[in-house]
Amino acid sequence: MKKIEINNLVCPHVLNMKAYSSARMEYDGKDGVFLDANENSLGSVTSEIHNRYPDPLQSDLKKEIANVYNVLPNQLFLGNGSDECINVLIQAFCRSGLDKIVQFSPTFSMYEHAAKVMNIEVVDVLLNESDFQINTNELFPTLGKSTNTSSLKDENKNEIKQGVVKIIFICSPNNPTGNLINKNDIEFILTNFDGLVVIDEAYQDFSGNESWLNRLHEFQNLVVINTFSKSFGMADARLGMLFANSEIIHFMNTIKMPYNITQHTIQLGLEAIRNLSKKQAFIIELLKEKRYLNTELNKISTVKKVYPSDTNFILFEVDDANAVYQYLLSNQVIIRNRNSAPLLKGCLRVSVGTKQENEKFIEVLKNYN
Repeated sequence: MKKIEINNLVCPHVLNMKAYSSARMEYDGKDGVFLDANENSLGSVTSEIHNRYPDPLQSDLKKEIANVYNVLPNQLFLGNGSDECINVLIQAFCRSGLDKIVQFSPTFSMYEHAAKVMNIEVVDVLLNESDFQINTNELFPTLGKSTNTSSLKDENKNEIKQGVVKIIFICSPNNPTGNLINKNDIEFILTNFDGLVVIDEAYQDFSGNESWLNRLHEFQNLVVINTFSKSFGMADARLGMLFANSEIIHFMNTIKMPYNITQHTIQLGLEAIRNLSKKQAFIIELLKEKRYLNTELNKISTVKKVYPSDTNFILFEVDDANAVYQYLLSNQVIIRNRNSAPLLKGCLRVSVGTKQENEKFIEVLKNYN
């Protein structure tokens, strides 16, 4: 196993923190006279009962997710969407104004947003323009010599080593380009970088590719993110999953808000994880519709290029992305304009919809002139 000193990576103040604790967490049971949390014992003003706080560690849901994904419950963090997973990870391991993260652009904007909220510098490394893959030769000169904070001195003495890269974010399949990142390049980074390497697999179910979760035991610095928003079709439930070494999860649980997942969301998560056959049916149907979109886009003269996709969306290039985007909007077809993203001038991104939605999109686009 590739090992790292996780205690030396985590923010020093987090090492000494204790997680929020309640009497409910100290009681191992579901039945009892609960008079500990100043709840309204009479019930709720709504037709459904919501007067009790949810399980702060979502134990029942974690057990079922862990069983499906073949991990231990203590290797799993659940967040209010994958956004919270990203946010809490950065908060636990990156010191505001001192540390850095690395991302490969163009990519999911939440890595940069979460870092900047914390005043964390973002090292932006461009993907190769030809294939949207990582150039590892360009990456490592940006990382500096160490991610280890064990030798850092008291901040008040102005003797802190500056500019430590703590986390590398890799979206694979990547949003918005749609492609899987080369497995050997990811393995090279995991092996040679002593910080955390996050692989965001939000779209992995559509790729047919083996998940990096299957290699969690090989790399202590590997973090894998997934979500209920895509293939599960649970976007408004806001439920994200982060898988990692149990030490990493411990520090994330230490700093997270105590009741970050509602009981309603926990119940929805349990229902979803028990209905994997329906999720698989969704994947099959969406991939079928993606093939239709890909075929039809390649027939349209306005479209200059259709990029390969391992996801439930397609990136395509036109001469004037802004004009085409506005034309589609005026016809009540809403897609994503990626024209201003690095390397993506002229590019638009369309999600795979229902058969009727996809046909409407193609019909409207064909009439653009």
